[in-house]
Amino acid sequence: MYKILTISIFLLTACATKITDYKKAENAFDAGREFIDAGFKGDFTKAAFFMLPNEANKQLLGALETVYRSKDKEGRQQARTASINIIQVDDIDSITTIIQYSSSFEKSTKKIKVVKKEANWLVDYQYSFSSK
Repeated sequence: MYKILTISIFLLTACATKITDYKKAENAFDAGREFIDAGFKGDFTKAAFFMLPNEANKQLLGALETVYRSKDKEGRQQARTASINIIQVDDIDSITTIIQYSSSFEKSTKKIKVVKKEANWLVDYQYSFSSK
């Protein structure tokens, strides 16, 4: 019984630690790159860490995860190994940056907005789906 309790506590601690082990982004570029990379690799917990926490963003990230999980094994592998190509980085002001990117997996160009909120750089994912 003691061993089971010890193992359970260890596993819970390990899982809880994983969420907080992510290092906060030092700038907009790092936040955007980490978010994009996590999305392609299927690490949606990490993507959420680098995302502005609001309901619209959570729903869009959930939809992205559903699409990712619906791919077959080969499709997920292609996404995980894709090269991310940063096309342009526009600093709109001191707290807003737009990053335009594509990947070797998906050729279309996409944009994300990164904002500084309470000293944290976070992706406002809903911008990617707005009429910009």
